[in-house]
Amino acid sequence: MAYDIGWIIPRLRNPGVLWNCASSITVAVVGLFSKIIVDFLNKTTVYNREALQRAVRRPRDVPLLTVSNHHSCFDDPGLWGVLDVGTLTRYSRMRWSLAAHDICFTNALHSAFFALGKCVPVVRGAGVYQTAMDFCVDRLCGGEWVHIFPEGRVNVDKQRIRFKWGVGRLVMDSAAAGRAPLVLPVWHEGMDRVLPNVEPYRLRFRNHLYLAVGEPLPLSPLLDKLRSANASEEETRRVITERIQEELMKLRDHTHALIRRTCPPGADRLLEPPVPDPGSSAAPRAPAAPLHNGKEHTHGEAPARRPALTKEKEL
Repeated sequence: MAYDIGWIIPRLRNPGVLWNCASSITVAVVGLFSKIIVDFLNKTTVYNREALQRAVRRPRDVPLLTVSNHHSCFDDPGLWGVLDVGTLTRYSRMRWSLAAHDICFTNALHSAFFALGKCVPVVRGAGVYQTAMDFCVDRLCGGEWVHIFPEGRVNVDKQRIRFKWGVGRLVMDSAAAGRAPLVLPVWHEGMDRVLPNVEPYRLRFRNHLYLAVGEPLPLSPLLDKLRSANASEEETRRVITERIQEELMKLRDHTHALIRRTCPPGADRLLEPPVPDPGSSAAPRAPAAPLHNGKEHTHGEAPARRPALTKEKEL
């Protein structure tokens, strides 16, 4: 029987003093741990770091939505280890992150830890109108930072995956409630060397990570165009999601070009799925079979529960 996560979002909405204290400590400790891993025990090259710094220091009333590829279970919190210590230890500035309920929230201890770390449980198959997505829309409307992996799962094979429409809903509904969020794309390579997607699942060191931060996406003209055309909610989510995917894929190509042009020979091997260690239990046997992570992360997209959106059920 699956662990009952029904208490988590109500607690996140009404945390209380003790919860806030414990959450602040958890966020700071995890942030500093991530910084040690990516900045000291591994080497990280960040392109356009200033754009990320400007985004996290935006005015208080400006919501921030970051989107990135998903190559490893350590992507979040690992990505944010590149931030300065002051940001990592400041609870109000750090992100809310959507996380799969059947991966991160499987028992009371794990659920408490991830919830204290500002992770929100997304239920596989519950659609774009589930409680977790409502909660994240509210956070954006309050000017906070939300991070989402629009691929919806760990992309072990690093193939192009159609983005889930949950990211479109976050932009659409927060914009409708008052102010469109600042949407910042981030592309990274090498995190699956730090925490591989094959057994044994343990952190590794002395790898080189690459992280490229794009410029904020100008989505307001697109939103105005969709509003003027009286586009349906379904169409609006689809168009916004496709635009975000297009821009993130451009950033991917730019990142790959930077790695090939500016980094040591052999660095482009990061652009392919890693081969497991020969001695590991996950090493392929002849004939080799494709490697798959046994679990997936799902972030906010599945068939919508609104009956009118029949096309969305097919996607």
